[in-house]
Amino acid sequence: MIALIQRVSRASVTIEDQLTARIDAGMLALIGVQRPDTHETVSQLAEKLLGYRLFEDGQGKMNLDIRESGGQLLLVPQFTLAADTHKGRRPGFSSAASPEQASELFDALVDIVSREPLTVARGTFGANMQVALVNDGPVTFWLETRLTE
Repeated sequence: MIALIQRVSRASVTIEDQLTARIDAGMLALIGVQRPDTHETVSQLAEKLLGYRLFEDGQGKMNLDIRESGGQLLLVPQFTLAADTHKGRRPGFSSAASPEQASELFDALVDIVSREPLTVARGTFGANMQVALVNDGPVTFWLETRLTE
């Protein structure tokens, strides 16, 4: 699984001119699901998302995870993260999970992180979403999980 995470001052998802999800300060995570992904990789990614230290402590160092910072989390499914861009000028999507697999695993990720005492919002799988954000820093990281980890 892939997560492109950004520390944000605020972020939102709009679908068909309707605001469907919104967070204040916290983390926006764009989520890509690949064919080999399983519930095990979902659990690994959830652990990384919840434990990744991208929030500043009292000394201005990135030493706090989302729970310690009191931040909010917005998860947005984005299958294009699983694109193969190694050749040519057009992305290939053969490494992306099927819509059924990706939807199931994205929902599983939302379920796991929603058990935490923090505000969790989500985008809608398969929808044409407009994602707005104010990147705080800017701070952006690429996280990836694989069964071999």
